[in-house]
Amino acid sequence: GGSYLGTQFVSQALYAHADRGVQLHYLSNVDSHNFHAICEQIDPEATLWIAISKSYKTAETLANVRLAIQWMHEKGLDPTKHIVTVTAKDSPGDDPSNPVLASFHMFDFIGGRYSVSSAVGAVPLGLYLGPDRFKAFLKGMAKMDDHALTAPPNQNGPLTAALIALWNNNFLGYSAQGLIPYASFLDKLAPHFQQLNMESCGKSVTLGNSPTTAPTGTIVFGEPGTNAQHSFFQLAHQGRPFPIDFVGVLTPNYPQLEDPQTQVTNHEELWANLMAQAAALAVGRFHSDPMRRFDGNRPSSTLVIRSLSPEDVGRLLAFYEHRTVYEAFLWDINPFDQFGVELGKTMAKDIRQKIIALHTGPAEVKPSSSPIEACYLEMLASGEVPSKPTREK
Repeated sequence: GGSYLGTQFVSQALYAHADRGVQLHYLSNVDSHNFHAICEQIDPEATLWIAISKSYKTAETLANVRLAIQWMHEKGLDPTKHIVTVTAKDSPGDDPSNPVLASFHMFDFIGGRYSVSSAVGAVPLGLYLGPDRFKAFLKGMAKMDDHALTAPPNQNGPLTAALIALWNNNFLGYSAQGLIPYASFLDKLAPHFQQLNMESCGKSVTLGNSPTTAPTGTIVFGEPGTNAQHSFFQLAHQGRPFPIDFVGVLTPNYPQLEDPQTQVTNHEELWANLMAQAAALAVGRFHSDPMRRFDGNRPSSTLVIRSLSPEDVGRLLAFYEHRTVYEAFLWDINPFDQFGVELGKTMAKDIRQKIIALHTGPAEVKPSSSPIEACYLEMLASGEVPSKPTREK
């Protein structure tokens, strides 16, 4: 449960530093396929379930907790010996009448997308990496915190990145942002930044409750290089342009072998592609054949970190947190609320009651005010997709 993307990003980025005896699985989706796929991979007796929810009222998370408890009972296990909770103090997940192995507390004002350095990340990542490596990760975050707070504006990395993002959005009209790390272990960076930035900056009202004067937030997406080059870089180079953040890692985790044919290592080949893509976007290439012409003048920024060490990954994660917050401050919006996620959940609660009534019988179902909703409920109840309606001529 919880906002798992940040923790998943860190665990993937620091795979080379992990305890090989510990495996992390993420049960974030209420879809039962996610639950059963994980259950097929784990040893019930050797599994610790970490239930993460600040309020411990989130319907999707609690549905999965109940499934896990039922599954453990079926395996002859006592769930209270296999579950810990990460939640706000005195929440339903911190209730002595519902005992668990242990409860770890997080402040109730921490938004999920900013929670990796709290118990939300500390419990699973502390087990996965060990306490010393997790402390090094926190040290890296703290160093970036200090830099973002104290560095002068013309030397402040997150502020500079936020100003570039504001320029690209407000003045150049780019509505999307690519994030391309040239390191496969950083493949969850883009999904994490997607939630972090789009949930924080996707607002239409200022702190003073006035409409924003410009669109805020951008559509964030990404994929590691060089994979992305064979995926959506056609659009980046010759279709609709969008700003890209390239992320390069100087020192790889593993020893490198030189390719006998090219006489370069894989890491050097990766860097050749990183440098070439940024240059190609910037300068383009003239060709007499328009289909082979590259206009250039397409924006990108390149961020380089020393290694995929716990400290450097912590610094990288905190960089994107501070960049996001600075963007919000520049737009005069609140980066710490997320009212936009609530409407759909409220409507789902009403529909859930109608689904429960379906179990009792059609007579118990209240008529739906929406013909579309009624159609979908009928499909769910019957398990059949209706045939295409015919029209009278």
